[in-house]
Amino acid sequence: MELLKGKTAMVTGGTRGIGYAIVKVFLDNGASVALCGSRQETVDKALAKLKEQNPDYRVIGLCPNLLDPKEVEEAVAAVKEKFGSFDIMVNNAGVSARDSIYSYAQEDFVRTMELNVNAVFCCSKAAAKAMKEQGGGVILNTSSMVSIYGQPAGVAYPASKFAVNGLTRSLARELGKDNIRVNAVAPGVTKTDMVEALPKEVIEPLIATIPLGRVGEPEDVANAFLYLASDLAGYVTGVVLSVDGAARS
Repeated sequence: MELLKGKTAMVTGGTRGIGYAIVKVFLDNGASVALCGSRQETVDKALAKLKEQNPDYRVIGLCPNLLDPKEVEEAVAAVKEKFGSFDIMVNNAGVSARDSIYSYAQEDFVRTMELNVNAVFCCSKAAAKAMKEQGGGVILNTSSMVSIYGQPAGVAYPASKFAVNGLTRSLARELGKDNIRVNAVAPGVTKTDMVEALPKEVIEPLIATIPLGRVGEPEDVANAFLYLASDLAGYVTGVVLSVDGAARS
């Protein structure tokens, strides 16, 4: 399939896990992709891995400071100049947290909110400007099921993802007139590096709560992004799509 043929996407947090899976499924569906990471080293490593799999992938690597509006706007402009359009913005970069409220450092709370919320705002603003100029586009955000149910510790993470849901639904209403769709994907327990490192006694009770009987694969989540990015979702906006195997707790 080439559901994104002729489209150009920029994916933040694209060097590993869910972000890398999004980049790959977009490339496999005909898109040109700018993969963004926090360090040149990890960006180069991800690019090399992709090129090993398919030397013909149309992919470049960038590492802008996602909290610097000027750097983000320059990155968007560079992508548009390289590939000829700017059609899809995926705000996937983020950090998680597990700190107890009793020991939670203020600066750690602020850092989580900055990357998980402020960077989404900054990137969405730059993307929306470019998309409006060309007559439309798609902005997609990575949320989380903990934005709905919370988590036992690390309050900044679910709070930040709750804010992402608000940004998603509000921007969908604001940008609809400019033919820009805005949606989010809320993964449940997904087989990222962090989950794979969990001991058996922790992961098995988690799996027991999931009706489908397994944790999600990064590709499961990436396929949801693919659908929302494609014209198949042409009348879908303002949605936070759960991808959690029906684990509603």
